[in-house]
Order: sequence, then structure tokens, then C-alpha cells
Amino acid sequence: MSYDVGAVRAQFPALRSGTAHFDGPGGTQTPASVIAAIGEAMSRPLSIRGAALPGETNAEEIVLGFRRAMADLLGADPGGIVYGRSATQLTYDFSRTLGGSWSPGDEVVVSRLDHDANIRPWVRAAERAGAVVRWADFDPATGELPPEAVGAQLTERTRLVAVTGASNLIGTRPDIPAIAGLVHRAGALLYVDGVHLTAHHTVDVERLGADFFVCSPYKFFGPHHGVLAARPELLDTLRPDKLAPSTDAVPERFELGTLPYEVMAGTRAAVDFLASLGAGSGADAGRRERLRSAYAAIDAHETALRVYIEKAVRGLDGVTVRSRAAERTPTLLLTFEGRDATDAYRALARTGVHAPAGSFYALEASRHLGLGDSGGLRVGLSAYNDTDDVERLLTGLSDFLR
Repeated sequence: MSYDVGAVRAQFPALRSGTAHFDGPGGTQTPASVIAAIGEAMSRPLSIRGAALPGETNAEEIVLGFRRAMADLLGADPGGIVYGRSATQLTYDFSRTLGGSWSPGDEVVVSRLDHDANIRPWVRAAERAGAVVRWADFDPATGELPPEAVGAQLTERTRLVAVTGASNLIGTRPDIPAIAGLVHRAGALLYVDGVHLTAHHTVDVERLGADFFVCSPYKFFGPHHGVLAARPELLDTLRPDKLAPSTDAVPERFELGTLPYEVMAGTRAAVDFLASLGAGSGADAGRRERLRSAYAAIDAHETALRVYIEKAVRGLDGVTVRSRAAERTPTLLLTFEGRDATDAYRALARTGVHAPAGSFYALEASRHLGLGDSGGLRVGLSAYNDTDDVERLLTGLSDFLR
């Protein structure tokens, strides 16, 4: 079965506007099935979770369905799936909890490749504890973050390493399993920002070796919030701030207040939508198997479009492609000789093409590339992009440079 991008696009009401969206790294459009799931959840009785009345059982079913869906997506244990308002909020929460056990002289390693959401929470937690922050640098010429760059920062005082699964700015996918091996041999924990990675590639948190893994469903067709996956037994060792009467069960002890059931229903629907995109995955296949098939099909589709764009862009005078790593997502950062990337964004916007400009909160990466805080023009492909979108992008860039 070939990947039918036309059939995929037909499921996204927002695409009827005619905009060619290359802004997926900042958030994808939403399929009709997810929108319907949110509405359906809110149209049925809902109340605090329980087992007696319809509102209680509906809420319980939604929460458990959400945890099972995200566990299937991430290769995780449903009992270790934590809901959060955003990946940033979850990382701040866990940085405060984990940092509470650090002592002066302990060390934390962060990467300059990362979004600031996986840097600043750890820097602040280290400051509060009197811990030392050590930096792992990527190669600005290649965009690569080799495991040894992280390994060189590890000592017997390292308590935690924070690293991205894929750069939201230039797409680089570090070798997380190799990094995890080094981190664990040093006796430290590994916190992986998988927000950009999860939108494009199959995730298996155990294979990656991530002790903590965060992602954001709105980057893969779901509602706006964050999710953290960890082993339940690891979560059970952590004592976050919580209200006295609230449950101490895992993972609920990390989820403050009443959960947004409609959002969780939408996320389950987003995972099911992803699973439906698999090439050759039969109806009798399990959801995890169908997700693997779907990601393979999406990757092949997105990679073909990325390669086509790269070849075309190399023929344009004055354009530099900053995304160069061997393993990367379908994400291109472009800069223009003597031209501002913001002007390119505005020129494209006038033609109905959305490719935003900036550093996208990856400040350290942008600065390390020599781009200051300005970054460049980011072209991010998603499962619903097609060749017409690409041709409109390339025509717009050619007209801008002319």
C-alpha cells in the first residue's frame, strides 16, 4: 500500500484554507477525528474519576485510554505516563523535584543543541542547589552532537544529563542510546526532550535508554499539552510538591488538579489517527505495530520531500542550508546572504506559504551556529505536506531572491 497524501490531507479541515504549512515543528494542524473526539468527550457526562456514575466512569475510561495510547506510541508503561500542561512545564516540575536532592558540587550536563525548555529548567535547578552546569557542544559545521561530546562532560559528580532526541532548529538526531550508555555508566539519569523527535520517528523509550522522555501531542496532530514517560518504579522514588489530600499514587502524584479529560481524549484520537496511516498494517494488528508501520510510511514520504527541497535550494544563489547532520528530521534551517530570514518569511506568507523565521527557543543552538538570536527560516515538513506545497515554497523562495 502506497502512502496516499491526498487521503491524509482530506482529513485536515484547516488545510482547506489553502495555506501551505511548513510550520509543523511549531505545531501541526488537527485532523477531524481528533476534533470529533474532543467534542464527543465534552458531550457525554463527565465528573471526577470514579466507578459508580456515568460521568465518573467516562472520566476514568478517558484517562486510562490516554495512558495506554501514549504508552503504545512511546513504547512505555502506561503506569509511567504523566500528563502535563506542556513539555516545558513538565521539565520545570521535574527539575525542581530532582534538583531538590542535589548538593553543592554536584553536576548537571546540558547540550547547546537543545530547545531552551531542556536547558533553562536544569540551569535554574543547579543554581538553587549550588550544582555545576557543564555544556556539551555540537559541531556547528556538521550539526552533529557526537556521544563523546557528552561523555567528555561526565564525572563521578554528574547527577543528570539533559539532551534532545532531535533538534527543533536544525533537525539533528543525536545517538541517544549511545549517550544513554555513557550516562548510565557514570551513574547519572538521562532526561530526553523528544518533542521534535516524536513527530517524525518511532520512539521506544527503553531502547533509547531515556530515564525521562517528554513530548508534545500538538506536534503530532493532537491537542496542546505535554506528556512525560518514565518507569513507574523510578517515578515512585520522587516526591513532588502536591496537595495533602491528593492521591500519592503514580503517576497521579505528578498531575496537579482535575485532569482535562477532553484534551486527553483528543490525544488518544491523535495516536489512533497516526496508527491509521501505516502502509500494510492490517486491522488485526496491534496499535504499537500499526504505529511502527505508520512512522515508516511517514518517514519515507517526508524524507523524499526533504531531499527534493534540498536539491532545489542548493541551486539558489545566496542560500545556506544549516541542517547537515547525517541523521535528522525533515527540518531545514535556511539563511540568506545579505538578506534577513524574516523578510523571506514575510514574502512567503504573502503567497500563502507558512515557513516561519527565528531561533524558535533554541537560543544556544542559534548562537553556536553564529546566527545570534535571529536564527533563520525554518522549513518543517509534516505528514500532510505534498509536492504542490513544495513547489509553492520553492517558487516563493526563488521570487524572494530574484
